[in-house]
Amino acid sequence: MLKNYVNILKSYFILMGCVIGITFSSGQNKNIDSLLTLIKTDKADSSKVNHLTHLSDEFKNVKLYDTAVYFGNSALQLAKQLNFKNGIAYSYLRIGTAYHYKSNNNQTIENWLQAIKVFEELKNKKQMSKIFCNLGLVYINQGSYPKALDSYLKALKINEELIDKSGIVVILGNIGQLYYYQKDYPKSLDFDSRAVKMAEELGQKVKVGDNLLNIGNVYFDQKQYSIALSDYFKALKLYNDFGEKNRIAACFQNIGNVYTKQINYNQALNYFFRALKISKEIKWNSYIADCYTSISIVYKETGKFKEAEEYLKKSIVLQDSLGFLDDLRQTEENLSQLYDTIGQYKDALIYYKKAIALKDTIFSQENRKQLVRKEMNYEFDKKETAAKAEQDKKDAVGEAESKKQKIILGSTGFGLLLVIVFAGFVFRSLRITRKQKNIIELQKNEVSAQKDIAEDLRDLSEKQKHIVEEKQKEIIQSITYAKRIQTALLTSDKYINTHLPAEHFILFKPKDIVSGDFYWALSAAPFANWDIGTNKIKLPKDIERQNIFYLITADCTGHGVPGAFMSMLNISYLNENVIERSIRLPHDILNAQRKEIIQALNPEGSIDESKDGMDCILCAYDFDKMLLHFASANNPLWRIREGELTEYKADKMPVGKYSEKMESFTLNTIELQKGDIIYTSTDGFADQFGTSGKKLMKKKFKEELVKIHHQPMAEQKIHLNQFFESWKGNTEQVDDVTIIGVRI
Repeated sequence: MLKNYVNILKSYFILMGCVIGITFSSGQNKNIDSLLTLIKTDKADSSKVNHLTHLSDEFKNVKLYDTAVYFGNSALQLAKQLNFKNGIAYSYLRIGTAYHYKSNNNQTIENWLQAIKVFEELKNKKQMSKIFCNLGLVYINQGSYPKALDSYLKALKINEELIDKSGIVVILGNIGQLYYYQKDYPKSLDFDSRAVKMAEELGQKVKVGDNLLNIGNVYFDQKQYSIALSDYFKALKLYNDFGEKNRIAACFQNIGNVYTKQINYNQALNYFFRALKISKEIKWNSYIADCYTSISIVYKETGKFKEAEEYLKKSIVLQDSLGFLDDLRQTEENLSQLYDTIGQYKDALIYYKKAIALKDTIFSQENRKQLVRKEMNYEFDKKETAAKAEQDKKDAVGEAESKKQKIILGSTGFGLLLVIVFAGFVFRSLRITRKQKNIIELQKNEVSAQKDIAEDLRDLSEKQKHIVEEKQKEIIQSITYAKRIQTALLTSDKYINTHLPAEHFILFKPKDIVSGDFYWALSAAPFANWDIGTNKIKLPKDIERQNIFYLITADCTGHGVPGAFMSMLNISYLNENVIERSIRLPHDILNAQRKEIIQALNPEGSIDESKDGMDCILCAYDFDKMLLHFASANNPLWRIREGELTEYKADKMPVGKYSEKMESFTLNTIELQKGDIIYTSTDGFADQFGTSGKKLMKKKFKEELVKIHHQPMAEQKIHLNQFFESWKGNTEQVDDVTIIGVRI
């Protein structure tokens, strides 16, 4: 196994030789050169793990984040082989950090939580505290404030135990900032003031400046501009003394905001552009976006609407790519107000709806309740935390085991008869064997009898083998017949080709004989029965005479036989809800679908709760009006227009039982243009492992779609299939794959 690892690493060095040679030939990074030399000669031991983790960190520092992830995973693999706990923990930490710099929050959180788990085993509380603190920042960027507060309180508890005042200063400031985001100003001022006092005692002037900046923001929001400006200039003086460029940029930005409120627009623009210049120098994308937004506000106030629109759109692109939901909400709200001001009411409504949707997500009552609950747990239930965590762990293990048992029972139920029959033959075989053994004991001297017995046993073994093979053949035939049934339930190519007036392809690759993925289509009279009163959508009066083409791309829980059962169940409910009950809105269809699934899998009196369901994208194409209405559960929709890919986010919940509050699915509507390509997909393509041991991932998938979008749709299907097979190589297909492309 270690030999294979060395060979893989050697191959990587050959592949990366040119890149490394070009990048570092001039001696720009001696640390990387020396570490690469060491790894080539290192034995497969803990020293090599440490060198690999350091190499991951060095590549992160020079912004080669994919390479940093690669060496972090290499370190992790070797550390696990050696059971080197410290190496495992730091490998997870390095991998998570590299993903953080790539703005991949989900992978960041997953790897950092794994690192915390191992550091806890090692009783390394200092590292646990640091990671909890960093996790809080990631959760804030996602708008997950309860999770952020939970992480900060865990870090605060550890630092109080360690009597680490410097760490406490950081966390107090972070909690103050968290409450500021939630507009709980008294608590924000309380935590920030405590942080300032402790930082002054420790002589940490930069930390004093950070918290003065936060306090200034609180007073700014409360319209006490003079106090805010005073705090900003105090912080700026401290930052100038230490040459803190990023913090200086933040001060410039905030000072500009005050001058904007005081209608001193020349001074405001002066400070905003100074902040933008520094932010671009240090490549601080989040602050570049903030500067764009602030500059646009001044341009709007001074009547320069075109410039204001330009800077707001720049800000939205950056904030969306970074996943900063609250900032994105505010910027979309600003753009909506700008369009309203200049009379572009349709665009104003679009961005207003986007802002409201984000606001509902971030500032939900449930979020506020969870914040209070987290704080109370920290203040009053510290002793119960460990016991609760242990119980949660046991419950999770129990739930996972229960679900595993249900899957096993469901997938093997049809083979129960085979097991019973086979057991009967085995029992008969044992009984005959025992009888023959007794005969052998009684007639030891009868050689001919022994030969006869041996022949009988061989015959019996052959018969048993034949029976098992026949039963296996029958099972495969049954599953193959089930495939014919499932294929018959899928909408036929002939129907889709007849009713879908657009060039398209469907790539459908089940992992097993039958599939948990499915697609379904219907051409129907459109919106006669839609209850559109609550959606505030003005539909044309003649819409009942138009045709709408429905097309769903779905991934049911599981694959193989269990997944196939779920797919047939969902197809049945789609026919019932859309054809029989005439439900037409995509989000209403998914709501009805979810209700049916929950009732079917969780009947009253049921002891076990099933969370089976499906992830999907349900599209309703209106080719007459060039509109696409859709609702999506967990899987996004992609549109390529003039070579640029736009991703439309999905509702983060399945069509099935959901542990959190089950809200209505969202109805999305986008205007289509001739030449647009709409792609929908299940997660099987992106989740496929390649020969390198890495997943393909959505980023590479989207890059491939952009690369081939100009080709005819039939050729795109062939290309994607060949690309998938080439990536997969001789590894096993991990999940069902479905991709649908439609060129408008």
